[in-house]
Amino acid sequence: MFDPVKIGIVSVSDRASTGVYEDKGLPALKEWLGRALHNPISFEPRLIPDEKERISATLMELVDAGCALVLTTGGTGPALRDVTPEATLAVAHKEMPGFGEQMRQISLKFVPTAILSRQVAVVRDHSLIINLPGQPKAIAETLEGLKGGDGVAAVPGIFAAVPYCIDLIGGPYLETRDEVCKAFRPKNAIRAKA
Repeated sequence: MFDPVKIGIVSVSDRASTGVYEDKGLPALKEWLGRALHNPISFEPRLIPDEKERISATLMELVDAGCALVLTTGGTGPALRDVTPEATLAVAHKEMPGFGEQMRQISLKFVPTAILSRQVAVVRDHSLIINLPGQPKAIAETLEGLKGGDGVAAVPGIFAAVPYCIDLIGGPYLETRDEVCKAFRPKNAIRAKA
């Protein structure tokens, strides 16, 4: 039996939130998480503009609603309207800098402009909040990591560390599908299969 999990997914985009173009972030997050987790998932989707106070309020609302994990997409570059990292840090109880560092390492395998990315991850109460890139392909790459020709992870994705982080902050026990992204836990933190 797998623990149910509530996950907040937030797409930050002025244009998509006003209908100028179709949002691709929320469907990409739902699709990837559905493939990666055995747990029954209840999604809390939000499509909002690049406004710092609105982003912070949305993150707090999702944490208060019981989301163990909140993933944002968009608004992490250097453009003037890109304020997702600032809004995320404003609601943080703890910063988790390793997530942003690893996302940039993965993206640098593809584009030199990855150093312009300002993604952050934080803990608020019993929730992990992670800023992801805006493009569906980049979302999957940073979550899943990069596999070599033999199918073995050449560069670990950040999601491998997410289940254990959520264990440590008092959230549900997330179980991944190894063929998508194998979660890492110390031996003493692994639950016996039912």
